[in-house]
Amino acid sequence: MSKISFQDIAIVSCGTLSMELMHLKTEGFLDTEHLLFSTPGLHQDIQELEHQLVANIEKGKAVAGRVLVVYGGKFCYVNADEPTRTMQQVIAEQGPAVARIEATHCMDMIASEAEREKIAAEIAGGEKVWWMTPGWVKFRKLVFKGWDKGLANENFPRHTGGAIVLDAIGYLDRYMAEKPEEFLEYCDWMGIPMQAYPVTLDRFKSLLEAQARKLLET
Repeated sequence: MSKISFQDIAIVSCGTLSMELMHLKTEGFLDTEHLLFSTPGLHQDIQELEHQLVANIEKGKAVAGRVLVVYGGKFCYVNADEPTRTMQQVIAEQGPAVARIEATHCMDMIASEAEREKIAAEIAGGEKVWWMTPGWVKFRKLVFKGWDKGLANENFPRHTGGAIVLDAIGYLDRYMAEKPEEFLEYCDWMGIPMQAYPVTLDRFKSLLEAQARKLLET
């Protein structure tokens, strides 16, 4: 199958995945000139998420015509005010030249559920894991905006397998080497250990290509 070009497609993404997407651009896989990022952590502020997402889609349409949205589905968009409104609806309202990557959240874009279960069995003995991508580390203050130690204690310790960062860009190793005290403080705040699990971006690439092919047929 021939390589897909993204030249006529704008990528609109949650900023949490900006490092992986910039890596793909640097290596030449993403040949688009149009990468638009919303603020990381907006799954906690649905109104602002939708505002930034729609605004970036409009910008993407203006410069490229077609838009590929890199946002998860049910886990990234939970609208408490309109429980029946979904990410799928939001994207559908933007027209046929807009498609969204088929994944439930950013971790799912990097490793499938089956792959995550295999990783958990391998390094966490099958215990419950708090999954992360490098963006959850770099953009901690945004992703966990408003979280205090009490809220952290309610959520993290039940994940007895610890936190696993699905790292395809070597970020966590650099972070631990350059900011060891900050890394240890982060683990202490979570109340669970954090470790990197090296992965590739192969799944991410295939998901991006699948939607790009659909868009280029429109």
